[in-house]
Amino acid sequence: MNSELFEALELLAKETGIPKDYLMSKIEAALLSAYRRDYGAQENVSVTMNPEKNEIKLMQRRTAVEEVTDPITEIQIDEARKISKRTQIGDEVETELKTKNFGRISAQTAKQVIIQGIREAERGLVYQEFVSKEQEILTGVVQRVDPRSVVIEVGKTELFLMSGEQIPGESFREGQRVRVYVVEVKSTTKGPQIIISRTHPGFVKRLFELEVPEIYDGVVEIRSISREAGSRTKIAVYSSDENVDPIGACIGPKGARVSSIVSELGGEKIDILKYSDDPTEFIAQALSPAEVIQVIPLEGEKNCRVIVPDDQLSLAIGKEGQNARLAAKLTGYKIDIRPLSNAEF
Repeated sequence: MNSELFEALELLAKETGIPKDYLMSKIEAALLSAYRRDYGAQENVSVTMNPEKNEIKLMQRRTAVEEVTDPITEIQIDEARKISKRTQIGDEVETELKTKNFGRISAQTAKQVIIQGIREAERGLVYQEFVSKEQEILTGVVQRVDPRSVVIEVGKTELFLMSGEQIPGESFREGQRVRVYVVEVKSTTKGPQIIISRTHPGFVKRLFELEVPEIYDGVVEIRSISREAGSRTKIAVYSSDENVDPIGACIGPKGARVSSIVSELGGEKIDILKYSDDPTEFIAQALSPAEVIQVIPLEGEKNCRVIVPDDQLSLAIGKEGQNARLAAKLTGYKIDIRPLSNAEF
């Protein structure tokens, strides 16, 4: 039985990645738990495990006495001398306990301790695997589609893409390969909580890094990004190399690079604009495709007024205020847009 157990531990360690020493420690804890269940204490008990000899022993330490009053902690001197002839009263004697003598309930308790230990280890491995992948894109396969979530298998782990993290209007089918963005990995009492998304602005940022070599190499930087998933994204880019056009690099030859990203996002519009350290210039760029006559800084923290031609007002504001809203998120400024006919300089 012991040899089969150690072989099973070897196989389990290989299949799950859980260290064999950890599994052995859980078996040790299980045996001590079973002993405590039957005898009420475990302070005088130890477990020795020897994989090389296929040995697992539960050893009980008892004190040699003339007359036994507590058989859990004491052993009669004549019995003790059968183990070691030199034993004197007061000496501690170790004897092996047979685990097969444990009751059914104790055995069940031991089993639960082992199962719980394996689950905890598996959760720990999942957490370690994904915590290093925060803010990265992963590719998985759709396993199930439910009204509230899509279950996506990444490696051996099932992740849940909640409905609020799905791009509006997109649909999934079982077996489909899907890219997702890891927003956050939390360690909870119920195991790791891995939050994935396709609506997060970071998803678009990582897609550009994958498609645009200049961004991956650091020649072109994404300085700011704002997004309303499924509808429109604004992205501000900057190049440290005067010979590299950051907008052209992101668009790619014949628009191939940005088209690939738009396709991944289900047709979401993407405005790529040049970042500037000058707030007035940056704000004017952020409101594109509308023309801007003037950007006027106002009193207070990050407030400004923007003057646009009368015929550009609706374009600057955008449908349901979307263009102005995205520009404000992109720049971090509160933007008051006024037509030239109603401007206050």
